[in-house]
Amino acid sequence: MKTFRAAGYIMSIAIAEKAMQPGDACKQKRFARSLLAWYLLTPLFHCCFGQGADSSFSNQPLVYQSANLITPGLLMGSGVVTTVLFKDQIKYKIVRQRNEHFKSFHTTLDSYLEYASLPIAYGLDVFGVKSKNDFLNRTAILVKGEILMYASTNLLKLTTHEKRPDRTDYNSFPSGHAAQAFATATFLSEEYKNRLPWMPYAAYTMAGTTGLLRIANNRHYIGDVLFGAGLGFLSMKVAYWTHRYKWGKDKKQNFSSRAY
Repeated sequence: MKTFRAAGYIMSIAIAEKAMQPGDACKQKRFARSLLAWYLLTPLFHCCFGQGADSSFSNQPLVYQSANLITPGLLMGSGVVTTVLFKDQIKYKIVRQRNEHFKSFHTTLDSYLEYASLPIAYGLDVFGVKSKNDFLNRTAILVKGEILMYASTNLLKLTTHEKRPDRTDYNSFPSGHAAQAFATATFLSEEYKNRLPWMPYAAYTMAGTTGLLRIANNRHYIGDVLFGAGLGFLSMKVAYWTHRYKWGKDKKQNFSSRAY
């Protein structure tokens, strides 16, 4: 099982590196589609060859802990610091390096990968691997998290009015793609981390790749991505912390609720 996981991650890296190389646009698109397909199918392979299915739901509330604020705090804080204090050393330097080494690079993979956790989260049920919460409760959590993420992200975009590195508009800070990717990755992680302990690693790898591709596409600075990642993570966590579980209470079971 460990060998399969290692091979999967190595394959993902190899495909990504190949897609980053300058060359024919059609080839880059094919590699991008291959990478997306690999990300979507890897969890299903893990389920088929890994842990057995469980037919029950837990519907257990996620308990708030102050330690849960460390990860989004570090991400958002790093985003502010690199955006405001280290413009020449980090913010603009990364853009210059990008333009120098792969200026012609472009892919649309990031626009699909940001949502990749959602079909996995709901699709695993079809394969007999039940999520932590039933359909109604997890969908309510998802909707609340998405609304919070979308509203806060767009409010900040309007407030900061930061120009993108490619100079196309003034919606750079924070990255909406990164916020979306990390929000859905947190959703996927929370729903399956108890049954599939490797799921958080897969989910946040997809989210991190989305953020890197936003920088590679010259659509965002690194600070935009870091702050957006923290904001998406925090938005979905808040949705879990505040959910009241008005449906399916008779299906509650005693599952552990580990913090990530």
